[in-house]
Amino acid sequence: MTTPMSTNTALDADEDGEAVDQKKFRGMIGSLLYLTATRPDIQFAVCLCALYQASPRTSHRQAVKRIFRYLKFTPELGLWYSSGSSLSLRRFLDADHAGCRIDRKSTSCTCQLLGTSLVSWSSRKQASVALSTTEAEYVAAASCCSQLLWMKATLSDFGLRFGKIPLLVDSTSAISIAKNPVLHTRTKHIDMRFHFLRDHYEKKDIDLAHVVSANQLADIFTKPLEVDTSTRLRALSVFDTGNTPRGVSRDAFGVARSV
Repeated sequence: MTTPMSTNTALDADEDGEAVDQKKFRGMIGSLLYLTATRPDIQFAVCLCALYQASPRTSHRQAVKRIFRYLKFTPELGLWYSSGSSLSLRRFLDADHAGCRIDRKSTSCTCQLLGTSLVSWSSRKQASVALSTTEAEYVAAASCCSQLLWMKATLSDFGLRFGKIPLLVDSTSAISIAKNPVLHTRTKHIDMRFHFLRDHYEKKDIDLAHVVSANQLADIFTKPLEVDTSTRLRALSVFDTGNTPRGVSRDAFGVARSV
């Protein structure tokens, strides 16, 4: 089993499916959620299955069992933290527009790297329905900005100081909205609390930068990926911990170098 979830999987409520033991299903989900602390590669699949804990069906249990089989197939994977990594902060963000088949809400997905080390990541459903991909990405960016500022403040207690922190987005439209101080018809309906992203951009706390979709690391938290996910995993500092030799670190794209 080479991926935690098939790209053809489309889970829904499956009301006509056979019901399964809710207590056991929740126990399985709880165990997997605990494991996401060291295995970000299963984050999306686990969160998707967790949506159906109230009334789990056979199809949901099969999806969960696939995650367990994937873990059994890849026990050597783990997060790699290099002693030679730099201390620069950057955050990637993406959004899955209307990805939830229950209420059509979008999902905000982010990951933050300190140097080349993954230090935080999340996959969280947005509180309101986004009318477009641009809006979904803009809302995700606002949420990501608040987390980034918290991380910046926390690290300052350890004597680390940062200038403008790059926020890497693959939506040029969302970046344009954040950089434009004028409220247009298309953005007037967006809750004002999300516009604090624009405020912190103007204060130069963050720097909104475009990243091509092929290099968007947060993409792994938005949907099931094809079998060839090794590049994305390496970029997230997820390596075969048993085969990473001592005295070797890796850059943001998994290229080994001596330290």
